[in-house]
Amino acid sequence: MKKIKLNSGYDMPIVGLGTWLSESNQVYNIVKQALEMGYRHIDCAAVYGNEKEVGKALKESITDGIVKREEVFITSKLWNTEHKKEDVLPALEQSLNDLEVEYLDLYLMHWPVAIKKNSNFPLSAQDFISLEEIPLNETYEAMEGLVKNNLCRSIGVSNFSLKKLKELQSNCEISPAVNQVELHPYLSQNNLLNYCKEQNIVLTCYSPLGSSGRPDQMKAENEPRIMDDLAIKSLAQKYNKSEAQIILNWSISRGTIVIPKTVTPSRAEQNLKSQDFTMETEDYKKVDELDRHYRFVTGEFFTPEGCVYTISNLWDE
Repeated sequence: MKKIKLNSGYDMPIVGLGTWLSESNQVYNIVKQALEMGYRHIDCAAVYGNEKEVGKALKESITDGIVKREEVFITSKLWNTEHKKEDVLPALEQSLNDLEVEYLDLYLMHWPVAIKKNSNFPLSAQDFISLEEIPLNETYEAMEGLVKNNLCRSIGVSNFSLKKLKELQSNCEISPAVNQVELHPYLSQNNLLNYCKEQNIVLTCYSPLGSSGRPDQMKAENEPRIMDDLAIKSLAQKYNKSEAQIILNWSISRGTIVIPKTVTPSRAEQNLKSQDFTMETEDYKKVDELDRHYRFVTGEFFTPEGCVYTISNLWDE
């Protein structure tokens, strides 16, 4: 299992199992099977609603001697309704309780968006709190306290633009170890990646295969499918690999971490093996050329009419 050393000093496995949109009755099985096949990195979040099932699978795997706790890298995320500094610790404690662990390896601020407590989707403009009222640095400072109290080993952010990441860094004590963002051949995030490499911040790619399994209401009409791209299919044939393996291998070659979600054991095994081969330099360049700055996860669910958040100020583009 290849790993990347974080600026916190800890090693993070380069391939992880994503659990977004994994049904609770399915995620238990796939986590147990993934750990048996060699996965040592599980990506979770409170809002996914399945951390209890992940925790049960993890605990049983430890009890059965499949893994030791210290061998598994567990990530969770602070949801938008818990951005007030007094809410951060209780939110982490809930995830620790659900996951049945004493510490997290990584805790991320899920979105640079604050929402009122007890708000549910679909959200209205009145459900949101501006970043002037709850600054991102206030939330992050509370997360720094979690590290100091040994409740998580590393902290970071998710869905942060280059601008927001720079602003956070200028006012924080503990530099983010990770920024988890949508990243794939159609959204290569070159500027963000280059900056993060300079700053020793690791990018984790969510939806690294294009997230075709997300809910229909999150999909655009006639949106492209990366797996159907002719360049990807040609490379898959050339190297006798799946299209998913070509895409994930490209991301890994750039020094980013991938967390593809699946509940199918055969696909999970394929994804894990995406780190086990190397393509020719010219073929990586062919994938580089596919970038079209296309987001599958647009964040529109955080930008209802009249809201303080807009697509423009969410991504700073």
